[in-house]
Amino acid sequence: MKRSLVIIDIQNDYFDGGAQPLVGSNDAARKAARVLSGFRARGESIVHVQHVWDEPGAPFMRPGTVGVEIHESVKPLPGEPVVTKATPNAMLVKELLDELRRSESEQLVVMGMMTSMCVDSTVRAAADLGYQVDLVHDACAAPDLTLDDQVIPGALVHAAFIAALGDGFATLCSSDQFTADET
Repeated sequence: MKRSLVIIDIQNDYFDGGAQPLVGSNDAARKAARVLSGFRARGESIVHVQHVWDEPGAPFMRPGTVGVEIHESVKPLPGEPVVTKATPNAMLVKELLDELRRSESEQLVVMGMMTSMCVDSTVRAAADLGYQVDLVHDACAAPDLTLDDQVIPGALVHAAFIAALGDGFATLCSSDQFTADET
């Protein structure tokens, strides 16, 4: 079965010093880089997804800023497609669907940021479209969230969303499991 690696929004704004730092983004990026390296070594299909928030007053991922750029750890190589999006769900982007059709992928390996927003939306939509989805859960990161006066720590946000995605939308694996299975 042909597959594609879909790397969602691992961008500078999600790291320390960025406009929207996430919990565990450095560790997730290191793990994502390992998975990406394996895909490159095997010559498998890779698609980078980049969120661009082109609205007046956008708090992060603004065009023309360092924060919108893809993080150095997973920087695309020449020839690797980069698809830009303005909504959480990358599967709404025609260029992504065109890339997946071109590569004849039936399986998607997904990782990226934010677990609770763009990763969640994209994985659910991909499953709804009939793709087999493998989610590299430790190569993803989430923010702290707030409900009323309660802060929900990013690690718990991440765990809750990953657990929900594993309940019918994706097969969950760690980067260690994924890279061990690939050797």
